[in-house]
Amino acid sequence: MQRDFVVIATVLWCLVANAVIVVADDGFSKAWQRHTIDDSSRGADGARLLDVNGDGQLDLVTPWEEGGEIHVCLHPGDAAVDKPWPLVVVGRVASPEDAVLVDLDGDGAVDVVSSCEGALRSMFVHWAPRAKEDYLDAAKWETVAIPVTESKQAWMYALPMQIDGRNGIDLMVASKGQQASVGWLQAPSNPRDLAAWKYHRLYDAGWVMSLIATDVNHDGKDDVLVSDRKGPNRGVLWLEHPGRKIRSAPNVWAEHRIGGNSHEVMFIDVADVNGDDREDIVVATHQAEILLFMREENSQQPIWKRDVVPAPYGLMKGKSVAVGDLDLDGLLDIVHSTEPNSGPRRPGVTWLKNLINDGAQKGLEFDVRQMSSLAGQKFDLLQLMDVDHDGDLDVITCEERDNLGLFWYENPHR
Repeated sequence: MQRDFVVIATVLWCLVANAVIVVADDGFSKAWQRHTIDDSSRGADGARLLDVNGDGQLDLVTPWEEGGEIHVCLHPGDAAVDKPWPLVVVGRVASPEDAVLVDLDGDGAVDVVSSCEGALRSMFVHWAPRAKEDYLDAAKWETVAIPVTESKQAWMYALPMQIDGRNGIDLMVASKGQQASVGWLQAPSNPRDLAAWKYHRLYDAGWVMSLIATDVNHDGKDDVLVSDRKGPNRGVLWLEHPGRKIRSAPNVWAEHRIGGNSHEVMFIDVADVNGDDREDIVVATHQAEILLFMREENSQQPIWKRDVVPAPYGLMKGKSVAVGDLDLDGLLDIVHSTEPNSGPRRPGVTWLKNLINDGAQKGLEFDVRQMSSLAGQKFDLLQLMDVDHDGDLDVITCEERDNLGLFWYENPHR
């Protein structure tokens, strides 16, 4: 979509701090083509990516909150990528809010960990069949609760990480509501012994949306970025990996606040938005604003400068952001999704084209471009991936109010 071909009926200029946004209203006629991956259940609630069968293609797992199912969808190859993908229902659990792909027991078969809220308030492992030819056979999957999580918290998210340097992959986990927290599940010597997994509480939360593993202080160990949307501690923060001390004090991680305490912060992404070789943080919010925390130095105790970009079309309830070069011009753009808003419908998924990227001193300028049609109201976590392998990034997301399911938007730039 070249800028010269956009028919601009109205243009709104907003200047906040260093960020400028141009909203182009062209009658909502420039939607990217939407391809359904899976619409076989109800309430698709985000997708996570991993190559589960070693074919070099990224596959997807999605929890279906209202349908009470966890689906793994296998990339079908480029010739059939615009059709529904082969899938398996790996387990049925109540109110699943998150699911992630991980070979938890190291047997070569990629399992699934699901997190459930509602009345269930438990986490589950869906053990995959070891034979590759059985992966799509639902009868060969086994669903087992993680005992230390059962009926404890309204679990919202799980992030596979090697945290303590021993045994298998651990899990950083988070929840919402009563007794909400960020903590980690420590893998035992035999990960299949789910009763032996231990939980270490790190942070008292309100409603956690994002957990991102990244080495914030450049000490060689992954820390954890957190977005917490509710409660007295809401905002964006990072928890500092304690290093060797983790074995004697597994629940002592220093808490560092970044900002956003005046906003209901939603999903976040990390990328070098302004091209200064430092990772910045981009945050969707429910206040009709996208927050940018621009890292000012790469010290062990980093400093971020807050910037603000108005949300597309003034929509209040931003849900997710993802950062990538959509139009292959060498500049990182922002994709933005929303939850239901009052008033006339507007496209719920848009992208903010990066117009100027010469460093924080000269500011940033974005141009809002339509991605979704007017179909759909409650969009979710965004993932960028070259789904059809044509050389540009496509966009994967879910929608659960109009039940559009799991789908991808085809990038028209190639």
